[in-house]
This record gives sequence, C-alpha cells and structure tokens, in this order.
Amino acid sequence: MTRMFVDAWDPAYGASFEGGDGAGPASPSSAQVDVDVEVPAAEWAPVDVPRGARPPDVVFLVDGVRRNDAQIWTAEDDGTTFAGLAASFAAGVVRCDLAHGAAELVAARVGRGLFTASPSVAGVQAGSVHYEIHRIAGTGEASKLQAAVQGPLTALEIDISAEARTGGSDGADLLIVDGPLRDRRQLPRTIGYIKTQQSRYLPAAQEAIVPRLRAGQRTPVFHLGTRWGGWSWYLRLPNGTGAPWSGIVRVECSPELSVEQAIELAGLSGATLPRFASASYKDPRAPQNLVPIAGLERRLRGMLGDSRVLHRALALASARSR
Repeated sequence: MTRMFVDAWDPAYGASFEGGDGAGPASPSSAQVDVDVEVPAAEWAPVDVPRGARPPDVVFLVDGVRRNDAQIWTAEDDGTTFAGLAASFAAGVVRCDLAHGAAELVAARVGRGLFTASPSVAGVQAGSVHYEIHRIAGTGEASKLQAAVQGPLTALEIDISAEARTGGSDGADLLIVDGPLRDRRQLPRTIGYIKTQQSRYLPAAQEAIVPRLRAGQRTPVFHLGTRWGGWSWYLRLPNGTGAPWSGIVRVECSPELSVEQAIELAGLSGATLPRFASASYKDPRAPQNLVPIAGLERRLRGMLGDSRVLHRALALASARSR
C-alpha cells in the first residue's frame, strides 16, 4: 500500500529535502565521495551513540540572518549603470549551559552593506544607519549581489564565535554552526549543521542506510572531496513525521581533523543534537530547526530594525544624491 507523508516544514520555508516524494534530495552531486572512512562500504549500517558518550557541559550555537533592504541602481558619469543591493545582516551566539539547564545570548552584532560593482559609489548614509560599501568584481550582475552578502556575514559569525568563547569552558565545549562550515573550518571543536538536504552525495547502497536511521542514530563518517568538503555524516533527529528522510540532517567537520577526531565528533553530535530538536507545534521547520537557533533567529531579525523605515531612509538618501 502506498504511504503518504506530509513534510513537517511550513511550505513558506520550502522543504527539508529537495525531492518531492519523501525519498531524499533529488539532485545528484558531482563531488568525489569516500565512504570507506569509518567502516568499509560493504559494512555500512546505522551507528548508535557510543556507550558512555555525553554532551559537553557547554554548547555554543551560532547563526546569522540577512535581509534585503533595497535594490538600487547607479548611473555613472560615462553613462553606464550598475545594479546594487542594500542589505542588513546580523550574527549571534547562544551559550547553552547543559549542566545548569540555562541558555543565554552571549554575542550579537549587526552589519549593513551596499553591494555593487559601481566604481564611484562610496557607501550610503541612510538616516542614522550607514551601509558600508562592498565592491563586487566584474560587471556586478544583479544575480551575484545576493551571494555577495554571504562573505561579510560569515566573517561576522567567525568574529563573534571567537568572542563568545573567550574565557569559555576550558576546551570542553562544542560549537554548532547553523549551515555549512565554509570559511569556519579553522574553528576548534566545531561542527556544521545542514538542515536542508539539496544534493545526493552517497552511492545508492550507502544512501539506503539513511532512511533506516532511528532517532539519534547516524551513518558512518564519509569524506566529501569538494572545495568546501571534509568529513561528514547523516543523523536523524527525534520528532519527525516518519517519512524516510524526515528529521535527517547532515553534519560536517573540518577536513584538517584526523579520521579518529572526526569519528569522535560524530559520536558527540549524536549525543548532543537530538537534545535541541524542535517540535512541529512550536516551529514550522521542526525538528531540524534547533530550539536555540529558532530563538536566536527571532532575536537577530528584531535587531535588524524596521525594514520600511530603512527603505524610506535609503530612498531619501538616493534622492539627495541626485
């Protein structure tokens, strides 16, 4: 009998995986994958949390948000025009003290940027808010502007992650980055947490293990040979709908770690991440949108300010420039 599942995610957020049938992501990846890392490929099976493994007393979770405040155009003296994007972004870190059952925001910062290839514009003062210029290489097509915001946002996340850990927990903590590690691979005791599955990385025989995972179980560690690749594994969170890929997240750590260190972090992730899984009646992206991350996102969006006020201030600043 055909079974039907409804993705727990609110449709406004897309889906937790890109495929439309609940059978996992639809797009195959061209990445070179080594599945003979933790165990030989033929011996792949769900991996339980190691006996005796426990979460660290302190867990840091870092995330960033971004918002487009206005699309702009510049008209140069020679008659050429360039597209531009005025964007706000913010990053923050939540410190979860599991030993005492407490969580607090320990670092948060807002940035504003004007992203364009215009050689003449030098930032915008919109009322009391300054949009710092971020010059884009090439002709600055509008399609490239969105991606250009990620660099400054990642840099901000790195800065506040180091700031939050200053005087931290004697090297016994864990930092969870919401999203791929990218340029944050040098951060110690850090894992990247990818909640939306868009690409198929594993061969069919190993991918078949993923739907068999129970809550808290993971796949063996594998290696991705991409530009941002490294050690990775899949993990299932509790509170899913029961669909084959419901509650599945991909976790990654730095390729600079040894195999043994990566396996140790994989075991630690299985003991830690399920504790933060959200429930569908509380979050439209449950269970993948971790509870501390959801609260952090709300706080950061509030810090960005009123988008209507900023858009009006940008429009006035643009009119004054003419």
